[in-house]
Amino acid sequence: MKKVLSLTLASVIAGSMMFAAPAKKIITVGYAQVGAESDWRTANTESFKSTFTEANGYKLIFDDAQQKQENQIKAIRNFIQQDVDYIVVAPVVETGWETVLGEAKKAGIPVILSDRQMKLSDDSLYTCWVGGNFLKEGQDSVIWLNNYVNKLGRAKDDLNIVLLQGTIGSSAQVGRTEGITKGLAKNPKYHLLAKQTGEFTQAKGQEVMESFLKAYPKIDVVFCENDNMAFGAIDAIKAAGKKPGKDIIIISFDAVHEAFNRMIAGELNCACECNPLHGPRVDQIIKQLQKGQKVQKIQYVTEGVFDQTNAAKELPNRKY
Repeated sequence: MKKVLSLTLASVIAGSMMFAAPAKKIITVGYAQVGAESDWRTANTESFKSTFTEANGYKLIFDDAQQKQENQIKAIRNFIQQDVDYIVVAPVVETGWETVLGEAKKAGIPVILSDRQMKLSDDSLYTCWVGGNFLKEGQDSVIWLNNYVNKLGRAKDDLNIVLLQGTIGSSAQVGRTEGITKGLAKNPKYHLLAKQTGEFTQAKGQEVMESFLKAYPKIDVVFCENDNMAFGAIDAIKAAGKKPGKDIIIISFDAVHEAFNRMIAGELNCACECNPLHGPRVDQIIKQLQKGQKVQKIQYVTEGVFDQTNAAKELPNRKY
């Protein structure tokens, strides 16, 4: 009798094993991040780390390149050796990626670009790109200045302007600089005195702004290609005995949480948004690719323009 029961039990177990659902495959994603140079970048990193979790079916291999392209190339090659399922890259600069992306393509690993773009002779080397429309951000910033100058009754005034650029060669710098400089050139009352990189950092932004203030006794407007450089510029302007946001109009990009505090305090006039929360969008893309679906090559995130008139109302909605 025991033998019969044992055989029956074994049959039940075997049968249940046959009909058990197969274990869900963990998807491995390698992310080559630029670094941690700004509040925006920190929020961008957190967006990926909170999205690509084991609970969501992922294993994330994260690499901080410390703003060096050679570190990112090394990271991508390490991802290829580890046979990851997908590679995500936020490229430090736009050029110099052909060889390593060719290696990823040969290995059959899809590459998704996040935030910054690459200039490639063969667009098939990457699957798609997710990020902000940097050119439009630059254009929007000049449109805001036009409206603000009119509101102040200074449309007929000659305005001296300086530009704190981001990391030279990055797509955020390229797009924003083009949007700003071409927009300013349309108005003969705008005089762009100088432009120089602040490398997207607060310390360098302060340093360059200090040099601008020494070189040019009258500056009316400063464009800062990210918020952290704007915070540095604010410190430099204060140290020079001027009032940021009043004596000098300050326009920045990213619109992180602290930028809203600065607008509410009257130190920053305008922040053009660059949404860093790319993790969920990349997750959606990977799920589409897993199903064999095609995805759009270029995918822009939603962005807005904020200033002192709407900062207090918008602040509670900030997630970064």
